Amino acid sequence: MEFFFVIGFFVVLLLTGVSVIGVLIALFAGAVLLMFSGFLLLAIKLLPWLLLAVAVAWIYQTFIAPPSSSPVTRRFDKTMAKINRMNRRG
Repeated sequence: MEFFFVIGFFVVLLLTGVSVIGVLIALFAGAVLLMFSGFLLLAIKLLPWLLLAVAVAWIYQTFIAPPSSSPVTRRFDKTMAKINRMNRRG
């Protein structure tokens, strides 16, 4: 990771020239590069755990949890019951 930071720092310095503004821009660009590469490595490091969580949730919903209607279905049924009541009233 530090290698990418140093490479990015020098590339930006070459593109902007060596001045106070150039150094500040290079530091900012290097920090952004380091931040995004850290996010990428964190996501890769956590990927097996995320996949395990998805697998456990799927197994629980498929085999263990009692079958029940989804919240969307319940909301639809409730709305249809209201419409039927309104239609019966006239």
